Amino acid sequence: TGFATLVESKDGSTGGHIKRTTAYVKLLANELSKRGLYKDILTKDYIENLCKAAPMHDIGKIGVPDFVLQKPARLNKDEYEIIKKHATTGGKIVKETFGQLGNEEYTDMAFQVAKYHHEKWNGKGYPEGLSKKEIPLCARIMAVADVFDALCSKRSYKKPFTIDQAYSIMEESRGIHFEPILVDVIIALRPKLEQIYANC
Repeated sequence: TGFATLVESKDGSTGGHIKRTTAYVKLLANELSKRGLYKDILTKDYIENLCKAAPMHDIGKIGVPDFVLQKPARLNKDEYEIIKKHATTGGKIVKETFGQLGNEEYTDMAFQVAKYHHEKWNGKGYPEGLSKKEIPLCARIMAVADVFDALCSKRSYKKPFTIDQAYSIMEESRGIHFEPILVDVIIALRPKLEQIYANC
Protein backbone atom coordinates (compact mmCIF):
# COMPACT_ATOMS: atom_id res chain seq x y z
CA THR A 1 0.00 0.00 0.00
CA GLY A 2 2.87 2.33 0.80
CA PHE A 3 4.46 1.63 -2.59
CA ALA A 4 1.13 2.26 -4.34
CA THR A 5 0.56 5.52 -2.44
CA LEU A 6 4.05 6.69 -3.43
CA VAL A 7 3.23 6.08 -7.09
CA GLU A 8 -0.16 7.77 -6.73
CA SER A 9 1.52 10.93 -5.41
CA LYS A 10 3.07 11.39 -8.87
CA ASP A 11 -0.20 12.81 -10.16
CA GLY A 12 -0.80 15.03 -7.14
CA SER A 13 -3.01 12.62 -5.21
CA THR A 14 -2.60 11.97 -1.50
CA GLY A 15 -3.54 8.33 -1.09
CA GLY A 16 -7.27 8.92 -0.71
CA HIS A 17 -8.03 7.23 -4.03
CA ILE A 18 -6.28 4.04 -2.92
CA LYS A 19 -8.09 3.96 0.44
CA ARG A 20 -11.49 4.62 -1.12
CA THR A 21 -11.19 2.22 -4.04
CA THR A 22 -9.98 -0.56 -1.73
CA ALA A 23 -12.98 0.03 0.54
CA TYR A 24 -15.36 0.07 -2.46
CA VAL A 25 -13.87 -3.17 -3.79
CA LYS A 26 -14.33 -4.90 -0.43
CA LEU A 27 -17.92 -3.67 -0.22
CA LEU A 28 -18.76 -4.80 -3.77
CA ALA A 29 -17.15 -8.23 -3.40
CA ASN A 30 -18.88 -8.90 -0.08
CA GLU A 31 -22.25 -7.84 -1.49
CA LEU A 32 -21.85 -10.12 -4.52
CA SER A 33 -21.02 -12.95 -2.13
CA LYS A 34 -24.06 -12.17 0.06
CA ARG A 35 -26.27 -12.34 -3.02
CA GLY A 36 -24.86 -15.77 -3.86
CA LEU A 37 -23.22 -14.55 -7.07
CA TYR A 38 -19.94 -16.04 -8.32
CA LYS A 39 -19.99 -18.49 -5.41
CA ASP A 40 -17.28 -20.58 -7.06
CA ILE A 41 -14.94 -17.59 -7.21
CA LEU A 42 -15.70 -15.31 -4.28
CA THR A 43 -14.18 -17.34 -1.47
CA LYS A 44 -12.96 -15.70 1.72
CA ASP A 45 -9.35 -15.97 0.47
CA TYR A 46 -10.28 -14.49 -2.92
CA ILE A 47 -11.89 -11.43 -1.33
CA GLU A 48 -8.94 -11.01 1.05
CA ASN A 49 -6.44 -11.17 -1.82
CA LEU A 50 -8.56 -8.77 -3.87
CA CYS A 51 -8.54 -6.20 -1.07
CA LYS A 52 -4.76 -6.53 -0.81
CA ALA A 53 -4.35 -6.31 -4.59
CA ALA A 54 -6.63 -3.30 -5.14
CA PRO A 55 -3.99 -0.69 -4.16
CA MET A 56 -1.80 -2.03 -6.98
CA HIS A 57 -4.22 -1.17 -9.78
CA ASP A 58 -2.36 1.97 -10.93
CA ILE A 59 1.17 0.85 -10.05
CA GLY A 60 2.13 1.10 -13.73
CA LYS A 61 1.80 4.89 -13.56
CA ILE A 62 5.31 4.91 -12.14
CA GLY A 63 6.41 4.60 -15.78
CA VAL A 64 4.24 7.48 -17.08
CA PRO A 65 5.99 10.85 -17.51
CA ASP A 66 4.85 13.59 -15.12
CA PHE A 67 3.97 15.92 -18.00
CA VAL A 68 1.26 13.43 -19.00
CA LEU A 69 0.03 12.54 -15.49
CA GLN A 70 -0.11 16.16 -14.34
CA LYS A 71 -1.35 17.80 -17.53
CA PRO A 72 -4.03 20.37 -16.58
CA ALA A 73 -6.12 19.61 -19.67
CA ARG A 74 -7.46 16.67 -21.64
CA LEU A 75 -4.79 14.41 -23.10
CA ASN A 76 -4.18 14.45 -26.83
CA LYS A 77 -4.11 11.21 -28.82
CA ASP A 78 -0.37 10.59 -28.35
CA GLU A 79 -0.51 11.33 -24.61
CA TYR A 80 -3.49 9.02 -24.22
CA GLU A 81 -1.51 6.22 -25.88
CA ILE A 82 1.29 6.85 -23.37
CA ILE A 83 -0.99 6.64 -20.35
CA LYS A 84 -2.70 3.51 -21.66
CA LYS A 85 0.63 1.71 -21.32
CA HIS A 86 0.37 1.91 -17.51
CA ALA A 87 -1.90 -1.15 -17.50
CA THR A 88 0.61 -3.43 -19.21
CA THR A 89 3.50 -1.85 -17.29
CA GLY A 90 1.63 -2.43 -14.02
CA GLY A 91 1.15 -6.11 -14.76
CA LYS A 92 4.82 -6.46 -15.60
CA ILE A 93 5.92 -4.68 -12.41
CA VAL A 94 3.73 -6.94 -10.28
CA LYS A 95 5.16 -10.10 -11.86
CA GLU A 96 8.77 -8.91 -11.63
CA THR A 97 8.64 -7.20 -8.23
CA PHE A 98 6.13 -9.21 -6.25
CA GLY A 99 6.42 -12.58 -7.94
CA GLN A 100 8.89 -13.84 -5.37
CA LEU A 101 6.69 -13.22 -2.33
CA GLY A 102 5.57 -16.82 -2.20
CA ASN A 103 1.86 -16.02 -2.48
CA GLU A 104 1.01 -17.01 -6.02
CA GLU A 105 -2.73 -16.35 -5.66
CA TYR A 106 -2.10 -12.78 -4.48
CA THR A 107 0.48 -12.12 -7.19
CA ASP A 108 -1.87 -13.39 -9.91
CA MET A 109 -4.70 -11.23 -8.61
CA ALA A 110 -2.52 -8.12 -8.34
CA PHE A 111 -1.35 -8.79 -11.90
CA GLN A 112 -4.94 -9.09 -13.19
CA VAL A 113 -6.11 -5.99 -11.32
CA ALA A 114 -3.19 -3.91 -12.60
CA LYS A 115 -3.33 -5.12 -16.19
CA TYR A 116 -7.05 -5.48 -16.86
CA HIS A 117 -8.87 -2.78 -14.83
CA HIS A 118 -9.28 -0.65 -17.98
CA GLU A 119 -10.92 -3.41 -20.02
CA LYS A 120 -14.61 -2.79 -20.79
CA TRP A 121 -17.61 -5.10 -20.78
CA ASN A 122 -18.23 -4.30 -24.49
CA GLY A 123 -14.65 -5.17 -25.49
CA LYS A 124 -13.56 -1.59 -26.25
CA GLY A 125 -11.15 -1.17 -23.36
CA TYR A 126 -7.39 -1.74 -23.13
CA PRO A 127 -4.77 -3.21 -23.24
CA GLU A 128 -6.18 -6.38 -24.85
CA GLY A 129 -9.78 -5.54 -25.75
CA LEU A 130 -11.19 -8.32 -23.58
CA SER A 131 -14.97 -8.42 -23.23
CA LYS A 132 -17.56 -9.64 -20.75
CA LYS A 133 -16.36 -12.61 -18.68
CA GLU A 134 -13.05 -12.81 -20.53
CA ILE A 135 -12.13 -10.00 -18.12
CA PRO A 136 -11.18 -11.46 -14.72
CA LEU A 137 -13.83 -10.80 -12.07
CA CYS A 138 -11.33 -8.99 -9.84
CA ALA A 139 -10.58 -6.52 -12.65
CA ARG A 140 -14.30 -6.02 -13.40
CA ILE A 141 -14.91 -5.13 -9.76
CA MET A 142 -11.83 -2.90 -9.69
CA ALA A 143 -13.00 -1.03 -12.79
CA VAL A 144 -16.29 -0.04 -11.16
CA ALA A 145 -14.56 1.15 -7.97
CA ASP A 146 -11.83 3.00 -9.88
CA VAL A 147 -14.12 4.87 -12.28
CA PHE A 148 -16.66 5.80 -9.62
CA ASP A 149 -13.94 7.33 -7.45
CA ALA A 150 -12.28 9.05 -10.41
CA LEU A 151 -15.58 10.68 -11.36
CA CYS A 152 -16.07 12.02 -7.83
CA SER A 153 -12.47 13.22 -7.44
CA LYS A 154 -10.73 16.39 -8.50
CA ARG A 155 -8.02 15.71 -11.04
CA SER A 156 -5.48 17.99 -12.74
CA TYR A 157 -7.68 18.06 -15.84
CA LYS A 158 -11.16 18.23 -14.29
CA LYS A 159 -13.34 19.28 -11.38
CA PRO A 160 -15.10 16.55 -9.40
CA PHE A 161 -18.55 15.43 -10.49
CA THR A 162 -21.28 15.38 -7.87
CA ILE A 163 -22.34 11.99 -6.48
CA ASP A 164 -25.58 12.28 -8.48
CA GLN A 165 -23.66 12.97 -11.69
CA ALA A 166 -21.27 10.08 -11.00
CA TYR A 167 -24.14 7.66 -10.46
CA SER A 168 -25.86 8.87 -13.61
CA ILE A 169 -22.69 8.18 -15.64
CA MET A 170 -22.29 4.75 -14.03
CA GLU A 171 -25.88 3.86 -14.93
CA GLU A 172 -25.37 5.03 -18.53
CA SER A 173 -22.30 2.78 -18.70
CA ARG A 174 -24.18 -0.33 -17.54
CA GLY A 175 -23.55 -3.13 -20.02
CA ILE A 176 -21.16 -0.90 -21.99
CA HIS A 177 -18.19 -0.16 -19.77
CA PHE A 178 -19.28 -2.26 -16.79
CA GLU A 179 -20.84 -5.63 -16.11
CA PRO A 180 -24.56 -4.90 -15.51
CA ILE A 181 -24.80 -6.68 -12.15
CA LEU A 182 -21.89 -4.64 -10.78
CA VAL A 183 -23.68 -1.40 -11.62
CA ASP A 184 -26.83 -2.73 -9.96
CA VAL A 185 -24.83 -3.55 -6.84
CA ILE A 186 -23.06 -0.18 -6.67
CA ILE A 187 -26.46 1.53 -6.95
CA ALA A 188 -27.86 -0.61 -4.14
CA LEU A 189 -24.84 0.23 -1.98
CA ARG A 190 -25.02 3.98 -2.58
CA PRO A 191 -25.46 5.04 1.10
CA LYS A 192 -22.42 2.99 2.14
CA LEU A 193 -20.32 4.25 -0.78
CA GLU A 194 -21.21 7.84 0.06
CA GLN A 195 -20.13 7.20 3.66
CA ILE A 196 -16.76 5.84 2.49
CA TYR A 197 -16.30 8.77 0.11
CA ALA A 198 -17.01 11.26 2.90
CA ASN A 199 -14.68 9.63 5.40
CA CYS A 200 -11.56 8.74 3.36
